[in-house]
Amino acid sequence: MIKTNILSLMMLAALTTVAQKKDPIKTTFQSSREWRPTIDNRADAVMVYGTGGNPSDKSRKLPFEDRVKSWRDKGYIAHFMTGIAWGEYQDYFTGKWDGKMHLDEGQVDVKGDTIWHGHMVPYIVPSENYLKYIKEMHIKRVIDAGIDAIFMEEPEFWARAGYSESFKNEWKRYYGFDWRPQHESPENTYLSNKLKYALYLHALNEVFTYAKSYGITKGMDVKCYVPTHSLINYSQWMIVSPEASLASLPCVDGYIAQVWTGTSREPNYFNGVAKERVFETAFLEYGAMESMTAPTGRKMFFLTDPIEDWPRDWADYKKNYQATFTAQLLYPNIADYEVMPWPERIYEGLYKTSPNSDQKEKIPRHYSTQMQVMINSLNSMPKSTSKVSGSTGISVLLANSLMFQRFPTHEGYDDPQLANFYGLALPFLKRGVPIKTVHLENLAVKNALADTRVLLMSYSNMKPLAPEAHHHLADWVRNGGVLIYCGTDLDPFQSVQEWWNSNGRQYQRPSDHLFEQMGLKDEMAKEGKYRYGKGTLYVLRSDPKEFVIKPDNNQKLLDVTKNLYESIGRGKKLQFKNYFTLTRGNYDLVAVLDESVSNQPYQVNGNLIDLYDPTLPIITSKSIQPNEQCLFVNIDHIKNKQQPQVLASASRIYSEVTANDRYSFIAKSPINTTNVSRILLPNKPKRVLVGKRDVFSEVNWDTRTNTYLLGFENSPDGVQVDIEL
Repeated sequence: MIKTNILSLMMLAALTTVAQKKDPIKTTFQSSREWRPTIDNRADAVMVYGTGGNPSDKSRKLPFEDRVKSWRDKGYIAHFMTGIAWGEYQDYFTGKWDGKMHLDEGQVDVKGDTIWHGHMVPYIVPSENYLKYIKEMHIKRVIDAGIDAIFMEEPEFWARAGYSESFKNEWKRYYGFDWRPQHESPENTYLSNKLKYALYLHALNEVFTYAKSYGITKGMDVKCYVPTHSLINYSQWMIVSPEASLASLPCVDGYIAQVWTGTSREPNYFNGVAKERVFETAFLEYGAMESMTAPTGRKMFFLTDPIEDWPRDWADYKKNYQATFTAQLLYPNIADYEVMPWPERIYEGLYKTSPNSDQKEKIPRHYSTQMQVMINSLNSMPKSTSKVSGSTGISVLLANSLMFQRFPTHEGYDDPQLANFYGLALPFLKRGVPIKTVHLENLAVKNALADTRVLLMSYSNMKPLAPEAHHHLADWVRNGGVLIYCGTDLDPFQSVQEWWNSNGRQYQRPSDHLFEQMGLKDEMAKEGKYRYGKGTLYVLRSDPKEFVIKPDNNQKLLDVTKNLYESIGRGKKLQFKNYFTLTRGNYDLVAVLDESVSNQPYQVNGNLIDLYDPTLPIITSKSIQPNEQCLFVNIDHIKNKQQPQVLASASRIYSEVTANDRYSFIAKSPINTTNVSRILLPNKPKRVLVGKRDVFSEVNWDTRTNTYLLGFENSPDGVQVDIEL
C-alpha cells in the first residue's frame, strides 16, 4: 500500500533514538570506481556508487565490497549511493532474480515507448516487487558490508510517462477507479502526476524503513539520505518527485541538493527575454533545497560539479562552476558539501579546448588547481550567522504540486519555462534582494515563516494538497504577516478533483478557501488590500508570468511589495542594488548582477587572496563586473596572524606542527595535478623544504601580508613541507 503506516514509522523513530555522535562528515563525493591516485580528492567520505557500479561506466572493475575496501584503506569513510528510479538492476529486469522478466515495469510514454536511462536500464514504476528486490539484493548487502549511510538518489517519474500497465495497476490501487489517460484532461494530468509523486514517496519510505530496521539488527544506526534535484529544476524539466514531503518521514535523515551547471543553465524569462541565468537560477535552486529542511533540522549537503553531464569546453565549465559555487556559499546556514560527482570523469575525461574546436584534452592544470583550491575551502567553510547583503524577509511560496501541471499542456494553460515561479522571484533577485523560498508542506513546522515579513504566492502554477496549509497561512497573517496573492485563478487546473471541491466542500478555486480563512467570503476576491488581524492580505489579479515574459512589466509587483514591506514599520526600507556580498569566517563572497538597477562594478578593497585565480594572488583592490562572482580569503579577518597556517591550497593539509621556529605539514591531492598554496607566517622564512629540497624564493614572499606562495606537484601519498622561521 502507498499510504504510510504511521504506527510502523513511530516504532522506527523510537528504535532509532540512540546516542548521537558528532557527525564527522562535512565533505563527500560519489564514485563508481575503486580508489585510484588520479581521483583521490581527499573529501571526508566517498559514496561508492552501486553494488555493480554506475550504469554509464562500462568497466566496473571490482565488486562492491572490494571497492569499499580500497577507499577505506586510504582513510575515507565509505557510504553507499544508488538510484531508486533507475540503476544497474539487469538481474531484476531480465528475470535472473526471481525468474520473471520485469522490463514491462519501465515508465512508458503515450506512444508506448519505454523511457530509458541507459542500455537495459529503464526508469521504473516502483512496484512492491521491485522494492523487495532493492531491499534484499542491495540494501541488505551494503549494510552487511558495514555501510551505515545510504544515499538513494533521484526519485524521478517523468511527467510524460504514465501509460504502462504497471502504472495503470498502481492507479487502480491508489484511486479505486480505472486509469484515465493523462493527456485527455487537466484533471487526468493532475491525478496522474499526483500518483507519481505518491509512488516515490512510498518507495523511499519502504526502502529506508527497511534499511534502518535491518541496521538495528546489526547494531548499526543507518542514516538515509535523498540526493535530488531541486523542486524548481524538476518542475522545469517536467519530472515528478516527492521533494519536501520526504522531510516529514522519520526514516529520512537529509538530502543532497543536486544543483550544478546542467540544472542551473536551464533558460528562464526575465524582462521579456528567455536565456540562461546560471547564477540566479542556482541561487534559487539552492534556496528551494535549503527551505525544504531548514524548519525540520534535517542535514543538507550542497553539490556543485566542476563540469556537467553535457560536453562543453573547459572555459564554459570554469565560468559556470564559479557561478554555482558562489551561489551555494551564499547560504551561510549550510556547511556540508558534495564537492563533486564522478571524479573519474572530471580528472580523466576528455573535453573541448574551445567552443568551436573538436580538439579535446583532460582537465587543464590551471583549472584542476583552481578547482582543488575551491573544494579544499569547503573543508573549512564555517556556518555563519552573517546575512547576505540586502533587504531580508521576502519569500516565495512553493509546493510539490508545482510539478503536477507541467505536462502535457492543455488549452487555457501555459507556463513557459516555469515563468509563474520566476515571475515572483526574479524581479527581486535581479535587484539584489536575497529572496527566500518557503515550502507549503512545511507550514505546520514551527518557525517555518519566522524569517518572512512578506510572502508571495500564487495558485496559477500549483495547488495545495491539503486544507491545513491555509489555516497556517491565515494564522500567520492574523499575527502580523503580509501575504501577497498573485493570480487570475482562471487556469483549468483550478477545478481538478481535489479536497476543495469534494467531500462536502464546494469551492471553485483553492484560493476561495484560503481567503475564507481570512474573512473573505465573496465569490472571487477582487484585487486590492485587505486587513486581517494584525496583518495584511493583498490580492493582485495577474498571473506572475506576466511580470517576466513581457518587458518592463513588473513595476506593479515591485511597488505593491515595497509599500507593504515598508508599511510594517521598524524603519526597514526595501533596498534595490546590483550585488550580493557575504562574509563567512575568513571568506568574503561577492556576486554582481547583470540586468539589474545599474551596470556599475562592485569594488572590493583589503588584503585578499583571490580563490578563483589559480595563482592565488594577493590583491588590494578589484572591480567585479556585472555577471561575475568572486571568492576571497580576507587576510584582514584573521585574528591571530602570528599563528602559521595554510590560508588556501590546492591540496588538503594534514599533520600540521608548529614548534621551535618550525612549521610543517603534509599536503595530499590527486596525482597529475599542481598544488599552489598561500601560507601565513609570522615572519619571512629562512628555508622552505618540499621533501628535502629547499625551494625558498624571495619573489614568493609578500611582505605586506606575511604570506608565502608555494607550488609543487601533488601526490595522494602526501608531500612533506617544512618551513624554518
